[in-house]
Amino acid sequence: MISSTGRVCASTESIARAMRSRRFQVGMMTEVSGMSAMAADLVKRALYRSGLLGLYHRLRNRRALTVIMFHRVLTEQDPRWASCDPDYTLEAGLLERCLAFFRRHYHVVSTDDVLAARRGGRPLPDRALLITFDDGWADNHAHALPRLRAADMPALLFAVADVIDRDEPFFQERLIAAFRLGRIRVPALAAALAGAGHPLASTPPDTIDGLRSVIAAIEALDASARARLLLPFADAMDDGARQMVTGDELRELAAGGVAIGVHGKTHTPMPRAEDLDAELAAARRIVGEHLGDAPPPTLSYPHGRYNDTVLERTRAAGYELAFTSDPVMNTIDGKPSWLLGRLGFEQSGIVDRGGRFRPDWLALYLFRAPVRRLAS
Repeated sequence: MISSTGRVCASTESIARAMRSRRFQVGMMTEVSGMSAMAADLVKRALYRSGLLGLYHRLRNRRALTVIMFHRVLTEQDPRWASCDPDYTLEAGLLERCLAFFRRHYHVVSTDDVLAARRGGRPLPDRALLITFDDGWADNHAHALPRLRAADMPALLFAVADVIDRDEPFFQERLIAAFRLGRIRVPALAAALAGAGHPLASTPPDTIDGLRSVIAAIEALDASARARLLLPFADAMDDGARQMVTGDELRELAAGGVAIGVHGKTHTPMPRAEDLDAELAAARRIVGEHLGDAPPPTLSYPHGRYNDTVLERTRAAGYELAFTSDPVMNTIDGKPSWLLGRLGFEQSGIVDRGGRFRPDWLALYLFRAPVRRLAS
């Protein structure tokens, strides 16, 4: 077919034929990609079920301490499930699956075991693993403790001193809860930031990821500016549920085999803390008073953040072990370091689309993590 301008034009039929060919090619590529993903998934399952991944782990990580980092544990029937941060919450049944996985592939140790090895006592066993929980959530007492007891496994919980006996959690979690309950929208928060003289570079989407970008900007404000900004949203941020651990629950956790450590005083990233002594020494004293015991010798850095000054002051405050969020296993040739990395994971990383627990995915993540010594 020739156009009136003399240029050759494709006929409608040839265009349709080309489009069909293109769709076929794209479809074939998608099918091949899907088949490749299925093949890769089958390989992962086979590696785990055959025992090859386990053998790799036993050889590679024999003298490594793995420290697992959890936060919240809830059942889907718990009213708090609807408002929790999904990135930091594990369904209680999955915790049971994880504990069974740990029993199969590791020697689960207690905080006292790690402290003893650090002090020059009995060395840790091969493939040692320590279970930790951050923040001091009430659900750790309600849902994690019974499952730890049933599995006869010790753990270590790091509590923020100022939230013990307090209902409401940190402002980040309160904002996420309000968003998930439909009480706050991201554009309103972004507008409040702009009105306070802190405009964002671009408008974030009204999604939980958009909310996280707004939260990061709010975190950068000083405490008084943050309080002024969030005051108009106070009612929306109150979900009426008790979220944080009480002193009684903390003592019951300790009596049930869960050692208690410190997660700062206010949950402020320590490099930005206005009063570092309060975040370290005072927090240690407060948590010890709640326990009716000596100040705890263990610390977890809020948000995983630290610097050389924080490290120096940590040791000066009397802590014997400090836990980071650096995603590494810890070498235990000789005594373990006083500064330890931890491995955390989201529920979506260990569950497939059908909601099935995938031990092969968990194994591939944990068994291949770097092994490091973060300090002497």
